[in-house]
Amino acid sequence: MFLNIVWLIFFVGAFIACLAQWLYLGNSGIFNDVMQSVFAMSKTAFEIAIGLTGILAFWLGIMKIGEKAGAVQMLAKLVSPLMKRLFPSIPANHPAMGSMLMNISANLLGLDNAATPLGLKAMKELQEINSEKDTASDAQILFLVLNTSGLTLIPVGIMTYRAKLGAANPADIFLPLLFATFFGTMAGVLVTSFFQKIEIKNAVFISWIAGLCMAIFGSLWYFSMLSAEQMGIASAFFGGIILFSIVIFFLILASIKKVMPFDAFVEGAKDGFSTAVMVVPYLIAILVGVAAFRASGAMDFIMNGITAAFNFFGIPADVVPSLPTAIMKPLSGSGARGMMVDTMQQYGPDSFAGRLSCIFQGTTDTTFYIIAVYFGSVAIRKARHTVFCCLAADAVGLMAAVAVAYIFFPP
Repeated sequence: MFLNIVWLIFFVGAFIACLAQWLYLGNSGIFNDVMQSVFAMSKTAFEIAIGLTGILAFWLGIMKIGEKAGAVQMLAKLVSPLMKRLFPSIPANHPAMGSMLMNISANLLGLDNAATPLGLKAMKELQEINSEKDTASDAQILFLVLNTSGLTLIPVGIMTYRAKLGAANPADIFLPLLFATFFGTMAGVLVTSFFQKIEIKNAVFISWIAGLCMAIFGSLWYFSMLSAEQMGIASAFFGGIILFSIVIFFLILASIKKVMPFDAFVEGAKDGFSTAVMVVPYLIAILVGVAAFRASGAMDFIMNGITAAFNFFGIPADVVPSLPTAIMKPLSGSGARGMMVDTMQQYGPDSFAGRLSCIFQGTTDTTFYIIAVYFGSVAIRKARHTVFCCLAADAVGLMAAVAVAYIFFPP
């Protein structure tokens, strides 16, 4: 429903902007310019989507090896002590805990296709111990916050789009994105803990948070001490070695577990091909709408207004071109993806705006979509503080995205 409204806004707004230019500026060619832009973008969007196939097939193939080798189960086992403290209302050995752990672990590895079914399964199991069936329980709310905060270790899709659009180093947003999404997730957990009065003053929780914060702030301190050139080299090195190490770890784990890595890779690569093909109509639909809106002058009018407002309050306007991605992301994943691609096309994938739009895209998830799907699957009508906690995590994540972008990619 939301994308239908957005699409209408793009085209109706573009038509009104064209009429204004024709009536007040005498620009009779604006209608033709918009249509030519739409035709050109249709071709470009198709080429981008098809060009994603190889890169996406590779990463999903690698992810399938990790999945079959048991990497998801290993992650789940690693974080289980922390999860038990965050979800005190779930009885010991209840199957919901296992499903939640598997869902969160799959999200961390970027396995969206595996994460969603596991998440829906966890939601149904949590509903079994929910005393008020039409009202979200504390456990269900915190589980949704962890999903909508978008915490992920490997932003496969974003790196794929950056590679296709010609980024010098598609993985250079890997560490900044990880930092930003970490802060958003931590904010969501803390805000939800406040509402639910979860006891966070225990050794396990404090040691986990302290360890993670030391690693994150230590890394940020290290990078902030480097020059722009040194930071680019260090970021590329650490990002590359971490990603390559994950690939090697999955292959070694597959050998230990006697999983056939080549067969698993081919199976995952087939999913990558079908995913790339599935993206085509959505990407074309969003990008032609954005192209019409931009060519008509409507986009520039809005961006200039936001820039003027930022200048009035003394806020740097460098983030303005990336804002459409940030605004769209909590509402629509495909819409935000289109905005991210449009920003990289307009300003370049290695520009400050292009990189920040990518960080925005990976920092949060489609909050309202996830709430609707997960709660809808168990007929919950009363969300309580779910929306506030999820949006608080989104807000902190987006602010953190701007901060780390200025540290890693100063304009």
